[in-house]
Amino acid sequence: MVRHAVGRTMAVLSVAAALGAYSLTAQGIEGQVGRFYEGGGWDLYRLGVSRPLAGMFGLGLQGNYLRRADAGEGGFAGISADLTAFKGGSQGPYLVAGVSGGMGSPRSSDFSSVWGSWSAGAGYELFPISFLAFGAEARWRELSLDRRDGLEVAAGLSIRFGGAGKRPTRPDSGPNLPPDIPISSAEASAYADGGAKPLREAVVATATEAMGRPYAWGGTGENGDGFDCSGLIQHAYQQHGIALPRTSADQATQGRAVSKKLGSLAPGDLLTFSNRGGPVSHVGLYIGKGRFIHSASRGVQISVLSGDDPYGRWWFKRWVGARRIIDE
Repeated sequence: MVRHAVGRTMAVLSVAAALGAYSLTAQGIEGQVGRFYEGGGWDLYRLGVSRPLAGMFGLGLQGNYLRRADAGEGGFAGISADLTAFKGGSQGPYLVAGVSGGMGSPRSSDFSSVWGSWSAGAGYELFPISFLAFGAEARWRELSLDRRDGLEVAAGLSIRFGGAGKRPTRPDSGPNLPPDIPISSAEASAYADGGAKPLREAVVATATEAMGRPYAWGGTGENGDGFDCSGLIQHAYQQHGIALPRTSADQATQGRAVSKKLGSLAPGDLLTFSNRGGPVSHVGLYIGKGRFIHSASRGVQISVLSGDDPYGRWWFKRWVGARRIIDE
């Protein structure tokens, strides 16, 4: 009995240590319950943290516990790492693949055997509010002990929060960008003198003051921290007495529509983007000369809105509209 308790305790402490170390840089916490359909079935419990990586990819680290669904003896505890694609930005399907390992036993509770596993599948997320997601996924899992394999289904809840990471959620990621596109000294001087310029340019000036700030999931720039895409836009307008909603989808309903042509845009116009042609999932602020400022993978940066630019092309293909918040 003592050996069983020690085994369980060591498994739990190992999981807690790994999650604790990773949570220092995490930008979300998620929990799942499900079932691994092998033999009589195994109940699955998973708790972990996640953060975006590069482009459309994300990384999750979880603690896992499986126990027999029929209340018989047997269980597995360990940690897993998942690589996801298209997850965490807006509602829709995503892909997931992972590896895991730990200690356990299929027929007793002494946690005496080492096990390893791989899994791959797909899921779907719904976002009732900006920081909360409900998801369900199905995977095929193969487990090393006794060569077990079968279908695994799970459902859960994810909570996103701000952090110091520099990679945004999926729709905001974009390509690997070159060094930030510079602002000329004349432009910098004009923007700095925002009080003597039209309101549109004053809003642009406020946004450019945030150049170089890191991307932060859910960030609004408070206390010198980073921004997410909509947090930057909200901040730039709010400093000049204009209140905008918090999320990119809601901001895309503000003001009036402007023709999606560069010649029709004016500094301060809100640009909207969608990664898959669905709801708006990213926003930027047009600053003139075919460029816009936004918070994306490398933080607050300036990108070119052009189908001919090797880097701006990624954004140009996902540009879905423009809104004029300020009429002057």
